[in-house]
Amino acid sequence: MQASEMRALRTLYTHKHLLHPTSNPRSLAFFKPLQNPHFYRGVHSTSHRLLSQESSLASLSSSSESEASDSAPTVDNIYDPSARWVRSSGGEAGSGPESEARSGNGEIYEERRYFGGGRSSYAGSNKKGKKRGCWVCSNCGYTDGQWWGSCRSCRSAGTMKQFTVEENNGGSEKVRGFELSENVVRTWLPQRAGEVRPLRLTDVNKGLNQLEWRIPLYGPFGEEVSTVLGGGLVPGSLILVGGDPGVGKSTLLLQMAAMIAEGHDLGRSAPVVYVSGEESVEQIGSRADRLSIGTEELYLYSSTDIEDILEKIQALSPRALIVDSIQTVYLKGVAGSAGGLSQVKECTSALLRFAKKTNIPVLLIGHVTKSGEIAGPRVLEHIVDVVLYLEGEKHSTHRLLRSVKNRFGSTDELGVFEMSQSGLEAVLNPSEILLSEEHSESEVMAGLAVAVVMDGSRTFLLEIQALCLSSSTVSRQVNGIQGSRADMIISVLVKQAGLKLQENAIFLNVVSGVTLTETSGDLAIAAAICSSFLEFPIPSGIAFIGEIGLGGELRVVPRIEKRVHTVAKLGYKMCIVPRSAEKALSSSSFGDMAIVGCRNLKEVINTVFTT
Repeated sequence: MQASEMRALRTLYTHKHLLHPTSNPRSLAFFKPLQNPHFYRGVHSTSHRLLSQESSLASLSSSSESEASDSAPTVDNIYDPSARWVRSSGGEAGSGPESEARSGNGEIYEERRYFGGGRSSYAGSNKKGKKRGCWVCSNCGYTDGQWWGSCRSCRSAGTMKQFTVEENNGGSEKVRGFELSENVVRTWLPQRAGEVRPLRLTDVNKGLNQLEWRIPLYGPFGEEVSTVLGGGLVPGSLILVGGDPGVGKSTLLLQMAAMIAEGHDLGRSAPVVYVSGEESVEQIGSRADRLSIGTEELYLYSSTDIEDILEKIQALSPRALIVDSIQTVYLKGVAGSAGGLSQVKECTSALLRFAKKTNIPVLLIGHVTKSGEIAGPRVLEHIVDVVLYLEGEKHSTHRLLRSVKNRFGSTDELGVFEMSQSGLEAVLNPSEILLSEEHSESEVMAGLAVAVVMDGSRTFLLEIQALCLSSSTVSRQVNGIQGSRADMIISVLVKQAGLKLQENAIFLNVVSGVTLTETSGDLAIAAAICSSFLEFPIPSGIAFIGEIGLGGELRVVPRIEKRVHTVAKLGYKMCIVPRSAEKALSSSSFGDMAIVGCRNLKEVINTVFTT
């Protein structure tokens, strides 16, 4: 078949409804281009001579098209689906049956006809903002124009999520949070953008006192939070606090806001703004009243519009800004609803720009997913300066504040709090919550040993419980201890210490539901198993520090001197340590506590389990 014949057939197919005119002919012919089948274009013709021309295929493809183009001006039409009418985007058409259905302003009221099985929008000469679909990786934030089975950046499968981005004037520029908040932030700047230039490191640090630079937090609660932050709140920092629902994130930041507003370091109160997108001002005030917070310069505001928030707080010039939460705020020009990937990313970027330009610290609350990670794109944690997690068991009043990212301090610090009627209170001695109570009248308990572990710079004392039971159907059960580590310690006790544990079921447990991850608790685990198997209680006031090797030898663990100092402060009478660490500890004074060094497990058994 020749190309001309194919064009004639295609023209005949698209105009076949014109070959059978009715008493009320339609004036819209819908063409479906082959290059883009999903795009439909409406063409309005002022002439009907196509209905009466010759019927041959060749003449229909040649003469009728030339006549329509020469004598019948065509105009583009844009269809409004809500009003069900077509607006003409070209010049006025001529007279005829179709002009009767057209109103005075050139609008044709016509029922829309669909071809190809789908609805599509009509594009006229006056183009509005378009929406472009993008795929974003929720793990690393990589953006792609089409969907792939896995992220081409981090290779994670099933993490590509679709969202739309609104474009200006045909898609030349993408709307971003930086651009939307530029006018608001610029009013805060002390100098024009053109005057910003690179500075020498020596000029930046000249006359800057690092101790007075940070915003201090006073009291036991403030000192605990300052320890996790690395020494205080850094001006211009962006801090993200995550945690499970109901763990106390809003309570934590409300207490911090009240403490900053008191301004102990300034000698006067300073304004602090607490913005909530989840609660009303009255609800926040009720919670502040329960926490006995009556700071005069603490301002409350309920809003979800970022631009509105920045405009309203400008007159106050606050010392700190708190947003609860980042998943509830939005920017008007960014596509998607609040909490979506694009909204969370752009809102965080806008707040980051605000914090860096104004030197005002911004604290954000973030929701978490079922897996415990902060909801939103992974790039959210890359944008902020500090990421804190507030953890706590559902049936426990104690809370742990950890730092997983900190550009201004160590990520090894840990804060311990207790939730009470008056809010979060600092726990001065965390070991008290991890040591079980003595329920028996005797000073000893079989199968129980005290281990000394560290989390960051904090030292904790944990109780290890062991139970050896003969002729049991269950061979082994472990809670809070790595199963492979427990198997190794039991095997070493059988081989190197000579204990007949093969026919016993062994149960191990760490008190208070804590998970033991470091090797400094190996010696305490072995001592608890020996105590239960030999039915010989360990005398109270003895702590164990050391790692066990496959040969039964005891090895030194890091920062053992600090561990021993903590044990001595708590009033323990004896501390069992590896023999290699005894010489290094001899130069320090630990009061009345005795330091006993042992080379292997046999010496430990002979030292502890003797009458």
